[in-house]
Amino acid sequence: MGKKESPHDRLSRFISLLLRHKPEAAGIRLDRHGWAVVEELLDGINKTGRFRIDRAVLEEIVRTDAKQRYSFNEDARLIRANQGHSVPVDVELTPAVPPEFLWHGTGAKSVAAILAEGLKPMARLYVHLSRDRETAVCVGRRHGTPVVFRVRSGAMADAGYTFFLSENKVWLTKCVPPDYLELTEASASPSPKADTKV
Repeated sequence: MGKKESPHDRLSRFISLLLRHKPEAAGIRLDRHGWAVVEELLDGINKTGRFRIDRAVLEEIVRTDAKQRYSFNEDARLIRANQGHSVPVDVELTPAVPPEFLWHGTGAKSVAAILAEGLKPMARLYVHLSRDRETAVCVGRRHGTPVVFRVRSGAMADAGYTFFLSENKVWLTKCVPPDYLELTEASASPSPKADTKV
């Protein structure tokens, strides 16, 4: 049996939903760079009646989040998710030169489509890539039996594709064509303890 999610974890997931996908669920607005006003976020969450939160709890969530999903601006008046958005925002990513190889974990059911069409952002704004195989395996476990693709990111960059490195060290790009992918690993069964909310 998997690890039971705590109330703190559920609140963090709700904040992720609001700041990445559905700000309207708490009656808040994101600006064009994905920032939300902290006080409006707190009020909005409390008004839903699902959770109780104050600034101290929010600061703890931001500080202790294992994936470092969130950032405050310089005066901590605003907050945003570092990446993973499905709503159209510009989180002011700076292009970065990727390593020679990056990794992408997914479920076995997606292999045929990826080999045919490459990696696409689907509901997100970017394809998310891991800096090491182990992280990619963990990500793949969220989707069932994990498989891992090695991405020839250095060759892609040489060919003119743009990469970004988010604040929490996730590599992002708009797509990965099939020619730059190599299927490298399949695991027999997913781990019930995987906690890979990227």
